[in-house]
Amino acid sequence: MKKRLSEITVGKTVIIKEFENDDIFLKLMEMGCIPGEKVKIIHFAPFGDPISITVAGYSLSLRLDEAEMIWVEEAVINNK
Repeated sequence: MKKRLSEITVGKTVIIKEFENDDIFLKLMEMGCIPGEKVKIIHFAPFGDPISITVAGYSLSLRLDEAEMIWVEEAVINNK
């Protein structure tokens, strides 16, 4: 089930599925936020904006309005 990145709780790992509009796609792509990439929510600022995530091996801060444009699905972790 897809959710917005802004709806994910701290500590969860999700996979980027798509972006809501093309205006932000290039900016996010340059920062490593591409469909199929795993993202972990690290921290929400005290008033919820910005949020801190890890993506493509580094930390990144996103404004809440940017996170609302990223659709994600929860990552499935196989423990074999």
